[in-house]
Amino acid sequence: MDNSRKLGEEKVSKLLMKFSIPAVVGMLVNAVYNLVDRIFIGNAVGSLGIAGTTIGFPVMMVMMAFGMLIGIGATSLISIKLGEQKKEEAELIAGNALVLLIAVSVLFSAAGLLFITPILTAFGASEAVLPFARDYMRIILWGTVFSSIGFGMNNFIRAEGNPRIAMYTMLLGAVLNTILDPIFLFVFRWGMSGAAFATILSQAVSAAWVLYYFLGGRSQLKLRFKNLKPQVPTVGKITALGLPPFAMQIAAGILGVIMNRSLFTYGGDLAVSGMGVVMSVMTVLIMPVIGISQGVQPIIGYNYGARKFDRVKEALKQGILVATVVVCFGFLVTMLIPEQLVALFNREDQELISFGAHALRVFFAFLPIVGFQIISANYFQAVGKPKHSAFLSLSRQVLVLIPALLILPRFFALEGVLMAGPLSDLISSVITGVWLFRELKHLDARHQESCA
Repeated sequence: MDNSRKLGEEKVSKLLMKFSIPAVVGMLVNAVYNLVDRIFIGNAVGSLGIAGTTIGFPVMMVMMAFGMLIGIGATSLISIKLGEQKKEEAELIAGNALVLLIAVSVLFSAAGLLFITPILTAFGASEAVLPFARDYMRIILWGTVFSSIGFGMNNFIRAEGNPRIAMYTMLLGAVLNTILDPIFLFVFRWGMSGAAFATILSQAVSAAWVLYYFLGGRSQLKLRFKNLKPQVPTVGKITALGLPPFAMQIAAGILGVIMNRSLFTYGGDLAVSGMGVVMSVMTVLIMPVIGISQGVQPIIGYNYGARKFDRVKEALKQGILVATVVVCFGFLVTMLIPEQLVALFNREDQELISFGAHALRVFFAFLPIVGFQIISANYFQAVGKPKHSAFLSLSRQVLVLIPALLILPRFFALEGVLMAGPLSDLISSVITGVWLFRELKHLDARHQESCA
């Protein structure tokens, strides 16, 4: 049985496991970079070090947004061309994308390094945190080209049909980062610079691995010198297809800036550090759910196209169930042992542990319904309704959360910043539930028509 037929005939639960596990591993590996850095920095440098990485994180999100603009846009085109058996055109897209990734990275690094101090100050860095954020981000910005190539071109490996190799790319970087962090921080005592060096060296190895894959004999696509000359029509198509994820990532970066400034205004550097811990834990809990959503998407999409609506509903139901189990487990852990989780980042700072534990309990109050919201929003993407999906995804991360961050602190001060998270989870889940209910009623009607 070929792969496409399996999507329409194999047991849904088996398909969900097969497609979700590599995606979940990949998402968790992405989360590890951020988590490991903050744990080692917190124990080696202190809470101001955590605040420094938290302030710099929106800059890294914007950096990743440009990687998405080119990487995901080019991947969509490459998949189409490979499906059309137009390998030469796919290689042209890959070559143009590589040049774009390098060019944009160099420009981003130059601009970032030139204006690093005013950027970090505008993003909420206090006088105490600024030196830590600057030491970290100066080195991270030098490594922009490595992260862009590793992240952007790793998508091309997936487009070729090699998700396992793509997973190895991320594992390689994450494992190396975990090894180098304690060496640079505790043995060499390089402080924030050491954590940043560990990150960019790990990204450089991942980038070298990806380039070796395409330059060697293992890949279907090859990087050829003739394809490195940018062509305006190709560049235009790449950026057009990459705009939606780019816009969402930029919005997430803006959200990070607003949150950091609100935290500093109402709670000072301690609040910024504490929320850095909260967001690290959140990333680890949410990334598996995003992996599950990526795994269930082709199952829903194929069966929707094949008019097998009973399998569509079964895949959606199982995806929501598994995602809910994951977030409920995370909810229990964060409610029962929040102090121990925060202490992983710094065992000595009792103020950080106390605030971080409280922030975890408040910010994660509605975590059990987040799995439903993410999987259901992704359902609309899977059935060919990307505008619906984008709106529902943005409703939780931007459309509700940003206004809440601007309004609630005016009435509840720092507690209002923390309350913005669960309020956003609740409202976006209700909106998503209403839309999904209407969509499933329509699906049932189509199912009855197809059976008649």
